[in-house]
Parts: sequence; structure tokens; C-alpha cells
Amino acid sequence: MSKGKRQFARKRPAQIAALRDATPHLVEITKPLYGGQFLARHEGKAVFVPMTLPGEQVRARITEEKKSYSVAEPVETVLASSDRTAPACPHFGICGGCNYQHARYEAQLAMKESILRETLTRSAVTPTERIDVLAADPWAYRNRIRLGFDAQGNPGYRGRRSHAIVPISECPIAAPALVSAAKMVAEACRNANPVFRLNELSLFCNRDESQLLATLFAPIGTQSTDRNIDKKALEPIFCTLAERISALRGVELVAEAAEHQPARKLAQWGDSSINYQAGGVEYRVDQGAFFQVNRWLIDALIDRVVEDHSGSVAWDLFAGVGLFARQLAKRFEKVVAVESAPAALAALGANLDGTNGTAVRATTLDFLRRALQPDKTAEELARPELVIVDPPRTGLGPEVTTLLGQIAPNTIVYVSCDPATLGRDLRALIEAGYSIVSIALADLFPQTYHLESIVKLHHS
Repeated sequence: MSKGKRQFARKRPAQIAALRDATPHLVEITKPLYGGQFLARHEGKAVFVPMTLPGEQVRARITEEKKSYSVAEPVETVLASSDRTAPACPHFGICGGCNYQHARYEAQLAMKESILRETLTRSAVTPTERIDVLAADPWAYRNRIRLGFDAQGNPGYRGRRSHAIVPISECPIAAPALVSAAKMVAEACRNANPVFRLNELSLFCNRDESQLLATLFAPIGTQSTDRNIDKKALEPIFCTLAERISALRGVELVAEAAEHQPARKLAQWGDSSINYQAGGVEYRVDQGAFFQVNRWLIDALIDRVVEDHSGSVAWDLFAGVGLFARQLAKRFEKVVAVESAPAALAALGANLDGTNGTAVRATTLDFLRRALQPDKTAEELARPELVIVDPPRTGLGPEVTTLLGQIAPNTIVYVSCDPATLGRDLRALIEAGYSIVSIALADLFPQTYHLESIVKLHHS
């Protein structure tokens, strides 16, 4: 430990005690911030306060001091906003899953649009005058959840201010079948002989909750301990779950990955995929593969991304299991779907089977680099008229945006789950000759600060 770290470690308990005993300050909340916090100011310094609303006056106790800002916890609401409402979940405020349950849904949408506009503007990107909003029922929308287990084996989520597990009795934003299944898995593991301990549990269901997959994450770190698992002894757990959860199609047991090591599948019972109806198509979705989480908005998302585009060649980059590529195959003569995640590749190939779509196993960056190599055939060099990108939160990055600018498709549709990286990438694409045609905010994650955006760009 360095000298600086030793000094920090000695000072920290006293600092924490002082902050805990500090007198609350009366502050006025001015605006929402991306990440679930709300902005106030005290003596000229920015203060981030969660679970408040713009226009409110609250007493807040400072819990963390930084050089340029402070973090606080609300103690009392002195003047409440008319947008404030009673949270639907008894765990709100303790559980770390939701940020906005205290706000009317219309206010949530307005805050997210405000955040999106401000983030783009801060990135030197001028948003369109109108931002369309895609929204649906803000409850019971999640088709996938991942939970941890406390010391007693109860399922729950991470706490809002800690990594400790908060046991849950309900989760109003999740499909009811998922919460019910989580409780049954926990009970079956507790009743096993000997008791079977889990680290985490992932559950995924289709839109009507008629099919469900479960992934059990075991607290195992080495290959030697993996071999000590008596998989036959786990059969009774699976049989119990199959009897009690009628929608259950398959269960896999996965060893939690040690640092810098991939997770390892230890056992599989039943099927490894389910069927998911979306956009008039039945998709195969495998365990562990990415799929959009909001079961009420997937069709609207597809319609917005694909629209009435048609032509000769389209690329779907970061294709996943082919949610957009399968739809594009109805409208384009040739569709190339690019994906690198092993969990999605088999399903991607199956979903494009019998269509004019081709699955390519590659990262988007490697695919674009190869696409610009001079040794390509005329067919391989065919310039796409449409490119859809749906990257992770890290966005595209400078090299991918540069390569897209060199390839210069007529239209790019950018599906983003992070407004900051979206702004960075849009600025680069605009510098490469693109202009923004339209922006839509898709509220795939109601009650949380997360927001999805769909931006359509056209090459000048």
C-alpha cells in the first residue's frame, strides 16, 4: 500500500463519521442527471441528490465530498413537486434497481428527453427539434432479470448504496413469472440435501411468459472444485423446478468466472433456447444471448429501426440473434449480420436460415477493416445502402466511426443505450458527412434512468 493510500485509510473512518453526523442542508433541485441523480447547489458547489425531482426543496445530508461536487441523501422533502407519486414497489429506495418510481410516468419521459437533449448538445450535436417518444406500459415489462442471494439463500437485487443483497418479495417492473420462478429456485436450493448454494440467478422468458430459461451461477472458482460437483445430485433440483414451473424449458449451471477467465458451463438440463415472437417473426433465443428486455416495446422498436427501408444491401452490425437482420431480410436483396458473441451466433444463424441474410462471426471493427481491404470481389465490395448499429454502452468508438465514414452507406440507423457515447459517435459521423434525419427516445427501461435512442442519419 502506498503512503497516500495509508493516509487515506487512516482518515476515512473519521471522514465518514463527520459526514454521517453533518447537519442537513436545505437545497433546491434544478434538473435530472443521467445516472439517477438530481442536481442541486449548496454554497456554489454542485450537489447530487437521488430520489428527488426538479423544483423540489429538500433537506439533504452530504454523504460524500469531492473536489468539484458533493453527493447527498435526502432527509426531508420540504416542498414536493406535483410530479411526485407513491412508489409502487415496497423495496424502492433500498433496492438499487429503480431510480424513478417516485415520479409520474409522464414526468419520467420528460426528464429522459431533457437528459438526452442536454447530453447531445454538450457533445456539440444539435438535436432535432422534435424527438419522438416510444413508450408502453411501464410495469411488468422486463423479460429478463438477474438476482443474487443473501446468506439465507433468499433472492434479491443489489442495494442502492451497497453491494449487499436486498431480498425482494416482489418486483413490479419484471414479468410476474420471473419473480415467481426466482422464489421457487431459491426454495429448491435451500431444500436440497445437501443445501446447494448459488451466487446468482438469471431468468429469461418470452413475451407471454409461456417459455422460460434459467441460468444458475455457482460460487466456483477453479477447475478442481468444478470437478467435485456431483451433477447427479443436482438432478432432483431440476426435477423439482420442472414440476413447479410449467414454463421452464431449460436450466444451465455455470461456474462463476474467476478474474480474467471466462465462465464455464458445468451442466445443462432441458433445452438451451426458447422461441420469442416479435415483429411477426418467431426468433430462437439461446441462453446467455442478448435480446431486448422490454417485452411491450420490442415490436415498436423494430418498426422504428427498420421502417420502410429497402434495397440491395444492408448490414446489421452488433446483430445479436438477428432481431433487426431477420426483418431486413424481407426488404433487402442481401443482408449481412455481424456478431462476435458466442452465445448469440448459433441462434443468429438459425434465425437467418432460409432467408437472404448471412451471419458473419466477427467483431464489428474487424468486419469493417476487412470490408475496406482491396482484395475483395465485386460482390464483397458492394456498398451497403443501410447500416444498422446497436453497440453496447461503450458505443462505436473512433475507429469504427471512421471506417463507417469511409464506407459511406446512404443511411445509418444508430440504436444507442448510452447518451454520452451516442453524442461522441454522432459528432464523429457528422464530421464524416452525415446529417441527423430523426431522433427517437425508446423508453425500454421505465422506472430507471436508462434510456434507449434511435438516431437516423443520412449521408450528405
